[in-house]
Amino acid sequence: MTGQRPDGRQADQLRPISFERDFTRFAAASVLAKSGDTKVLITVSIQPKVPRFLEGKGQGWLTAEYRMLPGATPDRQEREFMRLSGRTQEIQRLIGRSLRSALDMTLLGERTIVVDADVLQADAGTRTTAITGGYVALRAALDRLVEKSELERSPLVHQVAAVSIGLLDETLLLDLNYPEDVAAETDFNVVMNEKLELIEIQGTAESGSFSRDRLNQMLDLAEKGIKELMLAQSAVFESASPKR
Repeated sequence: MTGQRPDGRQADQLRPISFERDFTRFAAASVLAKSGDTKVLITVSIQPKVPRFLEGKGQGWLTAEYRMLPGATPDRQEREFMRLSGRTQEIQRLIGRSLRSALDMTLLGERTIVVDADVLQADAGTRTTAITGGYVALRAALDRLVEKSELERSPLVHQVAAVSIGLLDETLLLDLNYPEDVAAETDFNVVMNEKLELIEIQGTAESGSFSRDRLNQMLDLAEKGIKELMLAQSAVFESASPKR
């Protein structure tokens, strides 16, 4: 692969990213996260209780749910009810693990945070968009608890973002869209915090194999993308706070 990509981006260029806060009214916080043509609605709910295994321990919990809405793809997706696909379960666990890594659960107290990620439109990168947008929604919800004096300080101790990397025709690509994702010989999802410490790596060679040097190159490219995503996350909170 040489030159620009089908959508005009350079190999190391993110898709346009945006976060629209307070997209819905009743959640503790909500964000419509857009990464190119991928659109994910993230809502955060905070419950004054914890799972039974944490009762009386003075710490909180975070869990996540992920769904693909029927009209999110060209062919209608069947709704998932009680029986979730393996893919859905794997993605929502990844979102939960990633966002839990950002929290000091003892500062949260005996509360449970539920992060719901609903994919409105899918053009690859739905899990990475859900994590990156999920951090924005999580921070907004916790900031409001502090503003209401329900918490002395925010239990957020890290910033978190995620991005995809792919290898296509011997070219490394940042932030794959769907045509690139399905054609990639190697496909990675990388989650990091603001220190560029790794939280999770999901990756495989769809065909053939790759070298250790190539892995290092992929992680370097992921770092570049995550730095840019974190600047976009931070910019949301530098502007005037949305009105509720």
